[in-house]
Amino acid sequence: MSVRRLADDNVQPAGFAFTKENAAWAKATINKYPKGRQQSAVIPLLMRAQEQDGWVTKAAIESVADMLDMAYIRVLEVATFYTQFQLLPVGTRAHVQVCGTTPCMLRGAEDLINVCKKRIHPEPFHLNETGTLSWEEVECQGACVNAPMIMIFKDSYEDLTATQLEHIIDRFDAGKGATVETGPQVDRIFSAPVGGLTSLNEPEAAAKKAPARAKKTAEESVSVPPSNAAKPKTDAVETDPKLKTPATAKAEAAANTKATGDTRAEGGDADVKQPVAAAVGKPSLDDKNRPAGIARPETPDDLKLISGVGPKIEGILHELGIFTFAQVSAWKLEEREWVDSYLNFKGRIERDDWARQAEALATGGEAEYIRVFGKKPR
Repeated sequence: MSVRRLADDNVQPAGFAFTKENAAWAKATINKYPKGRQQSAVIPLLMRAQEQDGWVTKAAIESVADMLDMAYIRVLEVATFYTQFQLLPVGTRAHVQVCGTTPCMLRGAEDLINVCKKRIHPEPFHLNETGTLSWEEVECQGACVNAPMIMIFKDSYEDLTATQLEHIIDRFDAGKGATVETGPQVDRIFSAPVGGLTSLNEPEAAAKKAPARAKKTAEESVSVPPSNAAKPKTDAVETDPKLKTPATAKAEAAANTKATGDTRAEGGDADVKQPVAAAVGKPSLDDKNRPAGIARPETPDDLKLISGVGPKIEGILHELGIFTFAQVSAWKLEEREWVDSYLNFKGRIERDDWARQAEALATGGEAEYIRVFGKKPR
């Protein structure tokens, strides 16, 4: 970072004071911070002083230090560290900050700098003859998509050419800077593509109105008593309001501790066989869509190489007479659906594409699988 010093004494004003409005603003800003922490307001106050006078003077630094009960050197350190503070007089009508970082430089920032040298002053931080204009080169201003660009005080002017910058300088020098449109100087809105949108540019379809919901009757709208509103419906004994607890009835609660179950540990009789629920929805082994099985070969294929097949699933497939990749790859859609239903996979065979995996493994083993799927089989 370059050394930043205050302006020479011969250009420093004798004193500084905030205007009435700015003084009230400064007091309110200081009051935002806890007592003893007023120093946190140093940057806002220095910025307001710069906005008032155009640059940060030595008198302004000392005045802010007195307001915040800070040593002069501490405020001077802040003012000289942050390049946002102008330590030299700037143009009364415009101080042009030209971005010179890589994107802007590649897009013509040098041409803009040459315009500033020609129209304002050959050197940065120098006023023009009338004292209305000045310029400097700065680092990235955050509008790289709209390079090259400049900033004048708080406004940015983007997508510039040398000719456009000359026009902007002329308008500010004439005191008509407010008439210059800020932002991009070409046919674009902010950072949108030049010339207009290239996507999402179709007219929006007429919004379809959702069908009106039929109003429920009073009886339908209150399906549960108000006292049970938002409570889950369940048949679990634990939620039975009649259930006695030690807090309400010790004797009755003792009966609740006699649990029942399938084993003695659960309170039941292990010798009494409990009824087993019949499997629901499992296809018959005699179904015509069951894939044909074969006798177990001497060396079955390792079906676990198919993603989605583990040791347990491989054992079930063996029980069905499925031992090779060729068998799996040859399954027709109906056969794949039968196996999927038998294994209760709910579409997993199609999602994992067993047929394609098995075909690759049957054709060329692991090498072919890697070629097709770009990874090793599991």
